Amino acid sequence: VPEQLNEWMERLSEMEFDDSTLALITKNVLTETTAFFENWIRSDLLRQINIWISGLTEGVISVVNELMNIVIGIIVSVYVLFSKETFAGQSRKVVYAVLKPEKANLVLHITRKSNEIFGGFIIGKIIDSAIIGVLCFIGLSILDMPYTLLVSVIVGVTNVIPFFGPYIGAIPSAILILLTDPIKGLYFLVFIIGPKILGDSSGLAGFWGVFSILLGGGLFGFAGMIMGVPTFAVIYYLFQMFINQNLEKKHLPTDSAVYDDTSYVDAESGEFIHGSNDEQNIGEAQVRGKEDCEKEEEK
Repeated sequence: VPEQLNEWMERLSEMEFDDSTLALITKNVLTETTAFFENWIRSDLLRQINIWISGLTEGVISVVNELMNIVIGIIVSVYVLFSKETFAGQSRKVVYAVLKPEKANLVLHITRKSNEIFGGFIIGKIIDSAIIGVLCFIGLSILDMPYTLLVSVIVGVTNVIPFFGPYIGAIPSAILILLTDPIKGLYFLVFIIGPKILGDSSGLAGFWGVFSILLGGGLFGFAGMIMGVPTFAVIYYLFQMFINQNLEKKHLPTDSAVYDDTSYVDAESGEFIHGSNDEQNIGEAQVRGKEDCEKEEEK
């Protein structure tokens, strides 16, 4: 490029300009512009290109390292799965040897439940994401959208993230299509943002699912967004099991729906009284509660 600029300057110098003011201004502007452009190429542009090349080299090395890790992980996984029954038996033997039978059974129960939650969630999300990616590719091909394969891969991969995954993949894909054809970009938004991605495989309510994603993503980034839901589902299950066991010891119901505003537990007998809209029962419950408070104050 600098060589081409020099040739242009030589040609401009050979051109005959008259002595008018406009000709002198034009010649000065061309000279200054060419000098500025040469300095920009030699300083800013070349330096930026070096930075880009360095970043690209580091990126290629990182990709190669990740591919090597994936290959090694697949090889190790084959050996682990081939001997999984042996490892499971050895682990159970160690648990029973170290802990008492009651605690050992509890640990194994929690382990089985965690495996059920994580396995169901991960396998379900992988299958779901693969189906979403294939359906997206078929739909975009029928609609004759640009960048069909690229957009389908983006949508399928980001779909692994619960709740927010469809939006994370749809927004950059929609922008990419909008730059090519605005009308098709709007069609894509209508087509892609629709299905409810996360089902009931984790056993969490909608609020706790969003909470676990935000907490996991804030603490551990992308991996936390993916693994936050099954991890919190295990914690939620353990807490629920602890609460239900204590309620059963007190001979109280474990269903949350029966604990309405008018239900109460008798302070003397410890019996759970199902509430109703009868004002007399509500008044009796309030009187009993007031009497219990007075007795506690006297004590």
